[in-house]
Amino acid sequence: MNVLRVATISTLTLILILNVFAQTQPTTPKEAIKSMHASGPFDVKVTAQDDNSSDPLLNRMTLDKQYHGDLEATGIGQMLTAGTEVKGSGAYVAIEKVTGRLKDHSGSFVLQHSGTMNQNVPQLTITVVPDSGTGQLKGLTGKMNINIAADGKHSYEIDYTLPDN
Repeated sequence: MNVLRVATISTLTLILILNVFAQTQPTTPKEAIKSMHASGPFDVKVTAQDDNSSDPLLNRMTLDKQYHGDLEATGIGQMLTAGTEVKGSGAYVAIEKVTGRLKDHSGSFVLQHSGTMNQNVPQLTITVVPDSGTGQLKGLTGKMNINIAADGKHSYEIDYTLPDN
C-alpha cells in the first residue's frame, strides 16, 4: 500500500469513529447551570504521619478542617509534601473530602490540591474532582482559592457551578 492510500483509510476510519461517537451522545437539552461564589473562614489541623521515610524532605500528613461561612462543612484529607534544600521552595498534593452544606445545598464532594512554592512565591490549584458531588451537590464543579492572612488565619473562596434542579 502506498502512503496516500494508508492516510486516506486512516482518515475515513477516524471520521466513522467520530460519527458513531456523535450518534451515541444524548440529544436531550443540558440542564441549566448556576454559577455561584462562596467564601468564609476555616480552621485546619495538620498532623504529620510517621511513614518511616528515610528522606526528611518527603512527608505525609492528615488534614482535618472546619469550614465556616457559606460552606459549613468538615474536610478530611491526606497530603504529601516535598521540601527542597532551598528555603521557601517545595510542593504538596492532597485529596480532601468535604461534607456538609454549601449555601443551601447539602452533600459531599472531593477537592484535589496541587501546590508549589518557588522561593516563597506560591502557586496553588484546588479543583473539585469531577463527579464527586453527592446529595444536593451532585454535578458540582469548581475551583477553590485559599488565603492565609498575616496573622495566620485561613479563609477560602470557591467559584462553582451546580446543575439547576
